[in-house]
Amino acid sequence: MRVAVIGATGNVGTAILDVLGRTSEVTSVLGISRRMPDTEAEPYARCEWRSIDIAAASSPDTAHRDLTEALTGADAVVHLAWLIQPNSDRDLLRRVNVNGTARVAAAAAAAGVPHLVVASSVGAYSPDDGLDKRNEEWPTGGIRSSHYSVDKAAQERVLDDFCADHPEVTVTRLRPALIFGAPAASEIQRYFLGNWVPVQLLRAGCLPFLPLPKGLRGIQAVHSTDDARAYVASVLHRQAGAFNICADDVLYPKNLAELLDHGRYVPLPDGAVRAALGMGHSSSLVAADEGWLDMGLNAPLMDNARARRELGWEPEHSAMDSARELLKGMADGEGSASVPLRPRDPEQPTLRTKDERSTGPAASDADGQHSEVDMDLLGLYLSDHLAGATAGAERIERMAADFVDTPVFAALSELAAEIRGEHLYVQHLIGQLGLRRRPLAEALSWAGERVGRLKSNGSLLRRSPMTLVLEAELMRSAVIGKLGMWQTLEDNAEALGLDAEQFREFAQNAEHQREVLDTVHSYARSRAFRRDLAVFDQSSGVSPVRGD
Repeated sequence: MRVAVIGATGNVGTAILDVLGRTSEVTSVLGISRRMPDTEAEPYARCEWRSIDIAAASSPDTAHRDLTEALTGADAVVHLAWLIQPNSDRDLLRRVNVNGTARVAAAAAAAGVPHLVVASSVGAYSPDDGLDKRNEEWPTGGIRSSHYSVDKAAQERVLDDFCADHPEVTVTRLRPALIFGAPAASEIQRYFLGNWVPVQLLRAGCLPFLPLPKGLRGIQAVHSTDDARAYVASVLHRQAGAFNICADDVLYPKNLAELLDHGRYVPLPDGAVRAALGMGHSSSLVAADEGWLDMGLNAPLMDNARARRELGWEPEHSAMDSARELLKGMADGEGSASVPLRPRDPEQPTLRTKDERSTGPAASDADGQHSEVDMDLLGLYLSDHLAGATAGAERIERMAADFVDTPVFAALSELAAEIRGEHLYVQHLIGQLGLRRRPLAEALSWAGERVGRLKSNGSLLRRSPMTLVLEAELMRSAVIGKLGMWQTLEDNAEALGLDAEQFREFAQNAEHQREVLDTVHSYARSRAFRRDLAVFDQSSGVSPVRGD
């Protein structure tokens, strides 16, 4: 059996790949994602991969062609792709999430795929204020004040129409509760809390009490591995219809407080909590908007009996254990080897010495200093580069976020992950060499990058088409400067007792990064100053810009 997974690098997709890899009936797996993971890491190494943009910056014809070609020969397609952010861009979210589902379904039918499994959600259901558990017959009208819920309900209508038009295709809809698991901890923080929220306070005993909205009846959850097992069971059983997927237990307010090891919570008026969340979101302190709270307060509790009965599925993790794992993962900054699931802090890099037998400080003379190198001057040099790298890492991450609806998004996003890792490496190098960091210079560089965001580039009320041109030029200059740093370190590696090869590898990677930015710049400059072309025109059919 050949299975294609669209959106294979996120929380559920990664878990599904792992379960599929351990399922004897499955002979091959195709992973489809806009951004590629580390294909040498598990579970991504066991798959074939295609980079396809289903709707963010592709025309309907381009997406249909690429998807149909990729899905031909598949026995089942699992469609997971869903854009959570940016909350403010409703057109983009609707295009990717609702129209994207229609494109995937149409391509699956055109490719002759007999089974389509789609990720719906508890968010598709209409409001309920009771404590009774509802089965799959509960109406899927969504919750109007939640854009996620509205789009999930609209997705259900797309699938209704598709089923009517294509009775030859078996369509399965899974409606999971909140999906928890340690590998998604940092992703969940970024999507719903944001980088400013001190998630370390989620460790047991750090909060004296837990504030909760008074109207919260309870929360249902499912572990990401259990959710993945449900998808694989759907593929194997090929049962049509909808299935609720959740753990058996419900997390009531007392249970949520017990996750923090004290069981104390304070109920607050729903309106006050909603207003506070709205203020936090509008000031960019919190990523989630008020609609997520509305959905949490109004979504029904689900009954999972049908999945047990017809799919032979049952949860192996309780909601309580899944939530506890998630909170610990958020506090620890856990993640996985894909861009969406990247950990909060990249893995501590290894500094290779000449003999490659130690990762400690490089060899030094009796006074603790490298006799052949002016360490004060080198420290100043590396500190200046670190300050520039601080601004560069912030800039490239912002570029990826700002241009999510262009063909260059995937390349920028993958490049941002690389550059953030290199920024950490330089920090580590300075520390291991015993050099002094200059935090004031780093802070000024960080602040300067943010002040630079205030430039209008000729457009106050919308994004200027010139911005991508200028940003690509600035990043390209920064990468060329970084290349010089790696070359300097390579030439002085022996005197520092370090392995020169690591810096040669970084230099080669910088050359590759410059090539990627050249391609981004070529795309931007060819369109930014033209009245007949648009930088942000998703109907253009422009092929995605790749970073590989």
